[in-house]
Amino acid sequence: MNILHLDSSILGAFSASRDLSAAILDRLVALNPDAKVTYRDLDAQPPLHLSSAHIAVFQGAPVDDPALGADLGTGGAYIEELFAADIIVIGAPMYNFTISTQLKSWIDRVVVSGKTFQYGANGPESLLPSGKKVFLASTRGGAYGEGSPAASLEHHESYLRGVLGFIGLTDVTVVRAEGLAMGDDAKAASIAQAKDQIAVLA
Repeated sequence: MNILHLDSSILGAFSASRDLSAAILDRLVALNPDAKVTYRDLDAQPPLHLSSAHIAVFQGAPVDDPALGADLGTGGAYIEELFAADIIVIGAPMYNFTISTQLKSWIDRVVVSGKTFQYGANGPESLLPSGKKVFLASTRGGAYGEGSPAASLEHHESYLRGVLGFIGLTDVTVVRAEGLAMGDDAKAASIAQAKDQIAVLA
């Protein structure tokens, strides 16, 4: 079994999403002791944002910038890792109602027409092998669930489910800790509840 583990929080050791994604990984490795883990810290080594220079190369222009060449190689490696993974674990904090810019950059490098999806007669079709499983460690300072006053501002989990589903990653389990900025007691209770969920993951 191959597990791809991504973290995208900018908070380092203070990150709740990193704590939860690590707990998910520990649970999965306990269930699959022979699993091979590939880890990407998208904050420590962020991909470049897509630019006109990237698009020019995609359209056949030469690569004149060594940094751009290295980044294009990294983007290719991201796609290879995604194809190889049986399970993807993503640490995904909410920033300003959506995902981090680091995670968005990774998404922009793996959601690629002709690589991970194609358009067929009936619309988009995944090019990834079937059967992949995704675990999202979702953390949010406020409360954005259905019925919440802030629900209309939630472009975080809904975006991730949508974009991952677009490339065929539809088997998604969300481990959520929210209300983390609503007091110490609320934070502790939410994280404890998330870890209880992780403890029984199969």
